[in-house]
Amino acid sequence: MVAIGEITGLKEKQAGSEKAGKQIPMDIKQRILLAIADIEYGSVEIIIHGGKVVQIECREKTRIS
Repeated sequence: MVAIGEITGLKEKQAGSEKAGKQIPMDIKQRILLAIADIEYGSVEIIIHGGKVVQIECREKTRIS
């Protein structure tokens, strides 16, 4: 398992003036980062409806050689 602090390439960007009022709650950000950190092989899909995160799907792959 990778620590959240070890995930690279994730920097918060400042929203443009047209989206300045929208912010992602900290608990949602943490859930997304934890989902990414917990997967060795697979994907994380974030479902958004009406500009709000409503679902986080994790698909983990098991590789058998």
